[in-house]
Amino acid sequence: MMLRKIIPIILFLFSSYLVSAQESRLADIYYNDGEFEKAAMIYKSLYEKNKGVVLYFQKYTDCLISLRNFEDAEKALTSEIKSRPYDATLLVTLGNLKSKMGEEEKAKKYYEDAVKNSADPSQTELIARTFLSLGLNEYGAKVYENAQVKMKDNKYYAYSLAEIYRRIGDTNKMIDNYLLSVESFGNNLNYMKTIFERFLSLDEIALLQTKLYEVIQKEPNQVLYYELLEWSMLFQKQYKKALRQARSLDRQLNENGARVFNIANIAYSDKDFDTAIEGFQYITDNMAVNSSYYLDAKRSLLNAKREKVVGGYNYKKEDLFSLKEEYLKFLNEYGRNSQTALLMTEYADFEALFLNNLEEAKVILHEVISFGGVQPQDIANAKLKLGDYYLIEEDRWEATLLYSQVDKAFKEGVLGEQARYKNARLSYFTGDFEWAQKQFDILKSATSRLISNDAIDLSVFIMDNLNLDTTAVPLEIFAKAELLVFQNQLDAAISTLDSVSVKFPEHSLVDDILYTKAQILKKKLKPMEAAKLYEEIIAKYPEEIRCDNAMYDLAWMNETVFNNTEKAKELYFKIFTDYASSTFAVDARKRYRLLRGDSVQ
Repeated sequence: MMLRKIIPIILFLFSSYLVSAQESRLADIYYNDGEFEKAAMIYKSLYEKNKGVVLYFQKYTDCLISLRNFEDAEKALTSEIKSRPYDATLLVTLGNLKSKMGEEEKAKKYYEDAVKNSADPSQTELIARTFLSLGLNEYGAKVYENAQVKMKDNKYYAYSLAEIYRRIGDTNKMIDNYLLSVESFGNNLNYMKTIFERFLSLDEIALLQTKLYEVIQKEPNQVLYYELLEWSMLFQKQYKKALRQARSLDRQLNENGARVFNIANIAYSDKDFDTAIEGFQYITDNMAVNSSYYLDAKRSLLNAKREKVVGGYNYKKEDLFSLKEEYLKFLNEYGRNSQTALLMTEYADFEALFLNNLEEAKVILHEVISFGGVQPQDIANAKLKLGDYYLIEEDRWEATLLYSQVDKAFKEGVLGEQARYKNARLSYFTGDFEWAQKQFDILKSATSRLISNDAIDLSVFIMDNLNLDTTAVPLEIFAKAELLVFQNQLDAAISTLDSVSVKFPEHSLVDDILYTKAQILKKKLKPMEAAKLYEEIIAKYPEEIRCDNAMYDLAWMNETVFNNTEKAKELYFKIFTDYASSTFAVDARKRYRLLRGDSVQ
């Protein structure tokens, strides 16, 4: 009997729900189409039948305001406030209405009243979001700050405040509140770093650093502040300070040297070799031989020392021999085996390219290739270098055999592309220009941007200098000169280049000859003389294909050798504006922005 009475009630309620849902969808369609008058009638009816659904009332008043029916909107809001005095969001809506009516003082009063009522934790988020949805960010911030005062906790809502101040553009308060919320980012501190990197200038990063020192004084045990401090130093390229911070954290947290290794690597990449050496040395001095980073740090330490010596323009033979002793000391201590294979490959490079000891370099690499347990890509790298050394010795067949072995083993990878490029370059050196150009054309789409750029340059170069003449002799002599440069026979290379200029004085290779001579002078540690040739190319041959190369090289020398930042910026700017299609344009823009102090992602 009871069930018979209940079923009709359930059916009635369900049918009422379906009707309301249909009416709500219809009202939403009218609302979204801008037919506010029709939508308002339905929302009003729905709210009168469903007083608990506040959304209907909000949509109803939105429609009235959109129709500029301010009188009815005010009446509805005033009545609703009497019914729901606890809901301060109604005060925000009424304030917004008064603002649209041009009554700013009254609007301000309603906003302030809403802020006062926001101390109730159940109302804080709702009121703040209402303000923010209307673009009233300052009042949204006041709501959270008022709640913090009532709760006596300035870390509560700190993240929400930081986000508001970021939108407002108040950098000072944004940083303060992000730092107050740092504990909530324990597992995702990179998110906060990304925000700082994206929205702060270098000067503002310096402000962040100052504030970090202040909060560390107050909370010296909060490791996350030290993490951010280290990051801020890296961002400003203060590698020495960052390394000091990393060493302190490494000891404090009893780590394995990972963060120190990372900073040393960053410093190395940015050619701060002193800091890199200090970082790698810390690991080799303080970590066990079998620890995760020991061998890599030892290798990297020697590489950093090598680059410090040979990267400048004033090293002596004694410096090279001293470095050789360090390599040999390491290998005597740790042996020649699969664990030290990478360092042996790098040592072979040092012997071949800087001590001109090709025989020793070849012996070392053959030994590496014979080891078991070495990664295939490391064996491939050793073969590519060995091929280069055979080419330096004029053993072209052995060189191409080694390149081809790597090409076959790594058909789809960068190593395979590198091998194909080296084989194509060998053909170019020996005058087989047609085959070489076909290979360079294929390599234009290489996954490695470096290989792709080099392939584009050589393909265009061959095309420009073969199609203009009935003879390939000038290009053959020039390619021979480039092979001599590769073989480190620098004086012979200069003589060969001069012979092109003498025999073919009007040939289009003139800018290429100047550029190659400049590269030789750099290798002979004569940067000033090289710079003069670059300047001559830029002044006399602005339309030729070597001009952007010369411009980029000269910019780099001004930045890293001559310490003339303004000149470097001027040249980088000219590359990406006047030579936008240059393969150097992207890097030039990046270097320009770095020198200007921009954040570069």
